[in-house]
Order: sequence, then C-alpha cells, then structure tokens
Amino acid sequence: MNVIRLAVAVVAGMAWGGAVLPAGAVSPAVIDIASTFPGSMPILGDAAHGLARRVAQVSGGELALAFHEPGELVPAADTVRRVADGTIPAAWAGAGWFAPGDSAYHMFSSVPFGPGIGEYLAWLYHGGGLELAREMFHREGVHNIPCILIPPEASGWFRKEISTVADLRGLRMRFFGLGARVMEKLGATTYQLPPGEILPAMQQDRIDAAEFSLPSLDQPLQLYTAARFYYFPGWHQQATFFDLYVNKSLWERLPLRHQALLETACGEAMRDSIAAGEAAQWQAMKEMQAEGVRLKRWPPAILVAFEKAWNEVVTEESAKNPNFARVYASYAEFRANYAIWKHFSNMQ
Repeated sequence: MNVIRLAVAVVAGMAWGGAVLPAGAVSPAVIDIASTFPGSMPILGDAAHGLARRVAQVSGGELALAFHEPGELVPAADTVRRVADGTIPAAWAGAGWFAPGDSAYHMFSSVPFGPGIGEYLAWLYHGGGLELAREMFHREGVHNIPCILIPPEASGWFRKEISTVADLRGLRMRFFGLGARVMEKLGATTYQLPPGEILPAMQQDRIDAAEFSLPSLDQPLQLYTAARFYYFPGWHQQATFFDLYVNKSLWERLPLRHQALLETACGEAMRDSIAAGEAAQWQAMKEMQAEGVRLKRWPPAILVAFEKAWNEVVTEESAKNPNFARVYASYAEFRANYAIWKHFSNMQ
C-alpha cells in the first residue's frame, strides 16, 4: 500500500507535501515522530507505541504515527527545535526542552512543590494553563498536545545518606528543570544528562548523585548499582506532563478529523499513563529493596530548605523573565483559589 508521508520538504522554501488526504484516498497519511525517550522505556515508550496503535485503529488506517528512536531522525537533544524549524514533522518530548530559550516553558512540564495530578490538570484545562502554553508554542511554530501525565517522581539517588542541608554542598548531581536551580542554591553543581549517560557518569565518578524519574523508570537504568540511598518525595516533580509536538504548519493542514483524533488519542494515553504510573511503582521499589536499596524520606528541615530555595528561584526568575512572571501568576492565582477546595475536600 502506498503512503502519503506528512513531512517538511528538506529543500528550503518548498511547500509541505500531501498534508491533506484527497477525497476517497485509501493510502494512509503518516506522521514521523522523533522521540527523546527510548521506545523500550516503561510508561514513556509504552505510551508512544500505544498512541500509534490507537490512532491507526480509530482512523481505520487513514492516519498513522511512525515512532522513531532517539537520534534516528535528528540528535535527541535537538528534537523539539527541529520540529519548530520544520526539519521534522513531530516529536515526543517535554516542555522543558524548550526552556533554554524561555524558562516559562518549565511551567507546562513540572513545577517544584507544585500540584498533584488533579490540580495540575485543572489549571491546564480549566484555569488558563493550556491557553498560555498554546500561545507560547504557536509562536515557536509548534502545536502542543499534552499526552502523558505521570505521578510524583523520586527525589534522587545518593551514594551517602543526606542528614542535613550541609551534606548537599559540593555534590555533583544530574538534575533536570527548575529543581536544578534549587539544588544549586543549596551548594550542589547540577548537570543535565540524558538517561543513558547517567549510570556511566556515576560509575566514572563524574557525578555523585542523580535524579531521573519514577521508580519504574529509574529501575531499568540500574542506578542502584552505583548509589544505594533513594530519596522521596520528589518535591521537584509532583506531577509531570509530556507532550506530542506537531509542526504548526502541518497541524493547520491536517483535516479537522485528524486533529480531533490526535487530541482525543492523547487524552486516552494520558489516562493510561496516570494509571500505569500509579500501579507500577510499589513493585519496582520492592525489587530494588531486594537489591539493597535503602528507601528514605527527606527530613522535614531539608524539605523546608528546598521550598525556601524554590521561592527564591521564583522571585529571581520572575524579575528577569516577564513571561515566566506572567505564567507563574496564572498558576499561583489558580492554586490560591484551589486551596479552598483542597482544604475542605481532602483528608488532613
């Protein structure tokens, strides 16, 4: 069967090819998706393959998503920028990858000391968050579709027990996002390493500690072979969104039914990622405990220090980046109002 591949022409100035299927066409339209996460990764990789299956089934084979492993189409670190400039049609990634150009993008991925799953969804879909996100992504030439939402992450792997804030000083730690700024305020040096480089960096003594994700995502990386102390809660990422990014020019040329299908399929993938994330963690934790991992909760004094440093980061970032201040103000106002409901509805 022939396919109509929805991709940007590689020759500058050429138009998109075959973005809208002609009436009565039977060949599937294929959107190539470059991923920043391996397809074998629990939850994140599973969701990508599940999304492709749903789209193919529901469209009756009219639309297909072709998943590509990191580095297969473009270097993994360049994935989201290559969607923005039209080199590739779509990407499977997170908003934090856009943050080097504007720290406000972090707000659409995860927020230190931020909301849980329900509150984050509420702000995004009914509190103005998605409108702000779409405004920013569309300026980049990208249409964003929230597609995965995972539960609280672990706080990180450490070679030694952390008893006081002073123990953090001088640590070299892999850390992603706004939480890295917090760790730096407390004396750590942070590095943003892709998943496959974390364990070698620890084995080669280039870093002393690392955070990555949920226990079920950390387990395959075997970080427990280099560090035995596994800290919780993940104050830096209480809930984390990942998105499907489609080049905006391509998105606007898709039939409305294809747009609706992608949005709906991502909503279903998000439901599955929440459920899978919540269901899988205890098993991974028990198995790693059997390998000698020591599960630890942060002492209250250290959590207080993390939050104090986070509030300083917010003040500094808001002062130097008006767009961050604008997005954070929307988020903070919603949280203040949501707190009324949270106080009276939640068990204390």
